[in-house]
Amino acid sequence: MEYNILTLLHNAETATATLPTREQIAEKYKWNLKDIYESDEQWEIDFQWTEERLKRYQEFNGKLSESAEKLLGCLKLDEEIGIKLERLSLYAMLAKDSDMRESKYHSMDDRIKNLYAKALSASSFIKPEILSIDEKILDKWIKENDSLKTYQHYFDDIFRSKPHTLDSDKESILALSSEIAQVPYNTFSIFTNADMKFPFVKDEEGKEIQMSHGRYYAAMYSKDREFRQRAFKAYLTPYKEYVNSLNSLFNGNLRSNIFYAKVRKYNSAREAALSKNNIPLSVYDNLVESVNKNFAPMYRWANLKKELLRVENLHPYDIYVTLFDQKYERKYPYDDAVEIVLNSLEIMGDDYISSLKKAFNERWIDVYETVGKRSGAYSSSTTYGVHPYVMLNWTDLLNDVFTLAHEMGHNMHSYYTGLTQPFHYANYSIFLAEVASTFNESLLLEYLIKNSNSREEKLHLLERYLNNITSTFYRQVMFAEFEKIVYEKTEQGEALTPEQLCELYASLFQKYWGPSMIVDLEESFTWARVPHFYYNFYVFQYATGMAASETLAHKVKSEGKPAIEKYIEFLKAGSSDYPINVLKKAGVDMNSSEPVLSVTKKMNSILDELENLL
Repeated sequence: MEYNILTLLHNAETATATLPTREQIAEKYKWNLKDIYESDEQWEIDFQWTEERLKRYQEFNGKLSESAEKLLGCLKLDEEIGIKLERLSLYAMLAKDSDMRESKYHSMDDRIKNLYAKALSASSFIKPEILSIDEKILDKWIKENDSLKTYQHYFDDIFRSKPHTLDSDKESILALSSEIAQVPYNTFSIFTNADMKFPFVKDEEGKEIQMSHGRYYAAMYSKDREFRQRAFKAYLTPYKEYVNSLNSLFNGNLRSNIFYAKVRKYNSAREAALSKNNIPLSVYDNLVESVNKNFAPMYRWANLKKELLRVENLHPYDIYVTLFDQKYERKYPYDDAVEIVLNSLEIMGDDYISSLKKAFNERWIDVYETVGKRSGAYSSSTTYGVHPYVMLNWTDLLNDVFTLAHEMGHNMHSYYTGLTQPFHYANYSIFLAEVASTFNESLLLEYLIKNSNSREEKLHLLERYLNNITSTFYRQVMFAEFEKIVYEKTEQGEALTPEQLCELYASLFQKYWGPSMIVDLEESFTWARVPHFYYNFYVFQYATGMAASETLAHKVKSEGKPAIEKYIEFLKAGSSDYPINVLKKAGVDMNSSEPVLSVTKKMNSILDELENLL
């Protein structure tokens, strides 16, 4: 028997029921991998072809400076192999994630990763040899050869990194040391996820439970404030107890990134991290400075939370709990959610909507949880010549609707990029990655608020919007400011003690939440548990992504067609230009305060609407 939408209500009542197998799911709710390969046998044919093709790199090794034809021939070979590798990888990944019990696809996934490594090794001569070509000669080749002209930005980006590229022997040493550089994060991850033991606490019903990462997050949404407090203190206790070890790992990670920055002749670790995508330091600084001038909406939200919770002061364990009754919450079957998402994005015009419908109707999406399927959700990145895919695990909850809108934002970004750009530009940087996804979420939330059926539903949606801004924007900027300060102090020769880190984190938390918040001692140890602090200036991009998407959403709603056309061009741009320039062409200047003000103005307008309903 096939499961249809009515029988797949993965909610609280059916959570203990046996999961369906993939065979029991209607075909239209499963992704169609035949768009990539007709069969596993076809995959094997391409795998063997690609493995054999790697030998051809030797024809070009040491010869790229001989002529434009040699250079172009090598680039075309590299693209040819790259296209096959991406296609092979996508098929293996999706087949594996469809049923994690199937060892065959794990093996295929491992094989393609190994083939990728071989390809990287075989092609490692390309960029160093391009850098060895006299730039005047390269410019002459580009002018005289139309086929090379499309690579202009590609070459520019390679030469941009020339002052920070070492000779081959030193590059080889740095490459060998990269595994050592991962020790602080790997040890942190193993220690906090596997070895760290959390204490027991009494839950809302008085039962003894051992705290864990998952139980902590669930507890922060509990209506029982005393339980939230117990869970909060219990969860952070091990970080307090092992703070010296965690401090050593934290400082080891800082010093590792500072070492690499110095060796590559950057002025700071932050400059080195941002240089990968050619992001000016001024963008980072402007984000932090602009937010520091616009705390008023956060303080307003904190004060309102305090009033509605009827507490004398807010504490960190009061941040996530809903302020309103949850009984109203409705279910969202997948087919209904598709219509909601389409309606919310109708403003984007016929081309965008027809592309979305193509994804929904042509089985780009794997919808339901099945036995052995990977958990979570994602959209595959751009795979040249193949449409992107989306994985979901639908449970009929509101969160699923937002996940659908979010992942379809990524999906359309990858689809338009792959449709428009040549292979060497058919991707986009992490700095741009969350713009299209949060743009869709913003339009969806506004649509749901506008079409809410009751005051209670509207209050929940408004609260969700405010919590999104709090966690995705303000909190990430707070993390970014913390990261900026600790690197600067370390680069100035300071040895950061646990006490200093706790004091710094607590002071920033107080600054971002304002006078309504009491910062408990336990919260000051949060720096020791955040894995993103090991990602080397990564978190600020969550905030810039949201700021850019709010700016673009506002422009689309207020300016109409011209802004929509610019947004579609943004989706098509890929990596054909630096991300800052791609955003600027779409109408967002990340060096200005306008994107930050878009978020703060939105927060104030949502607060106005919420207060009017109370």
